[in-house]
Amino acid sequence: MRIELEKRPERSKLFSILSPFIALGLTLIVGAILFLALGKNPAEAMFYFFIDPLLVGWSLHELAIKATPLILIAVGLSVCFRSNNWNIGAEGQFVMGAIAGSIIPVMFHGWESPLVLPLMMISGAIGGALYATIPALLKAKFNTNEILTSLMLVYVAQLFLDWLVRGPWRNPEGFNFPETRNFNASAILPEILDGGRAHWGLIFAIVAALATWFMMRSTLKGFEISVLGQSARAGRFAGFSATKMVFFAFIFSGAMAGLAGIAEVSGAIGQLRPVISPGYGFTAIIVAFLGRLNPLGIVAAGLVLALTYLGGEAAQISIGVSDKVARLFQGALLFFVLACDTLIHYRIRLRSTVKVANVTAAPVQSSAPVEAR
Repeated sequence: MRIELEKRPERSKLFSILSPFIALGLTLIVGAILFLALGKNPAEAMFYFFIDPLLVGWSLHELAIKATPLILIAVGLSVCFRSNNWNIGAEGQFVMGAIAGSIIPVMFHGWESPLVLPLMMISGAIGGALYATIPALLKAKFNTNEILTSLMLVYVAQLFLDWLVRGPWRNPEGFNFPETRNFNASAILPEILDGGRAHWGLIFAIVAALATWFMMRSTLKGFEISVLGQSARAGRFAGFSATKMVFFAFIFSGAMAGLAGIAEVSGAIGQLRPVISPGYGFTAIIVAFLGRLNPLGIVAAGLVLALTYLGGEAAQISIGVSDKVARLFQGALLFFVLACDTLIHYRIRLRSTVKVANVTAAPVQSSAPVEAR
């Protein structure tokens, strides 16, 4: 017996809508079993993980801060994935965007002007886009697997950041700590509300999601992305270029990741450090699929995944579980989302494998008389 996946002639619209909720429910069940195995009360653990962070005002601001990069990066990745280009290196583009956007506040520390913040945001987006061009170029010109190249470039970006903050950009007044100067007031994203830390990066994320949703729904470029993503051959008949789409998808997603990077550094951290991300670029992949690659769904999914970060910290403090529990929740969620999507598009078939024996037939002797020639 062997297991095969057979494509369904028509997928269920109801289950397509319910798929993220089913995946979330299965993740909660796995989480409850995990907490039981750890000797913790599942109800108490789930309370600290998903409810407690929503009961305090300052925690809601932290939720917005963590959701901002997830939404921005996932919106860019949704365009990439829908065009059938697999950018797995958004984490590296996030880091390079943060570095590029920090050139002005680090190298020109004394410059205070209303132009500083806009130039930082533009520089961050350009930095992320240029870094994403590398795997795009390798795929378009040499047919290199973009999953491997974009992923490997993540470690290059992280090591480059580490070298900068320990070397040429290290704060001369920082007592040898690996960090840059603190950004001046002109280089800090303002808060949305007084008395909280949530900054204007959240506004950028919502605007980017709305603009991308409009592009995918109502423009020729969105139609081109959908057609080439579903069938490159059909796209060629329509006059669309698959090579140009590779560059567009990577540059767009890289720009969104770069903007997320500089918004995180400028709004939440205020300087460059060796580590500026707890893995936003990888978690955003889960956000993109949980949001069904729809920019509006991604906003809600980004808030859910941001809650797992806060809940992981709250559970770690309150009931003493490992900080890796949040990663396990995120990984289980991605697994169940992909599993549900697979079962929506395909049905499982069991095939029996029967081996046919090679039988050599014996020569048949005829009893009929042989005619003489």
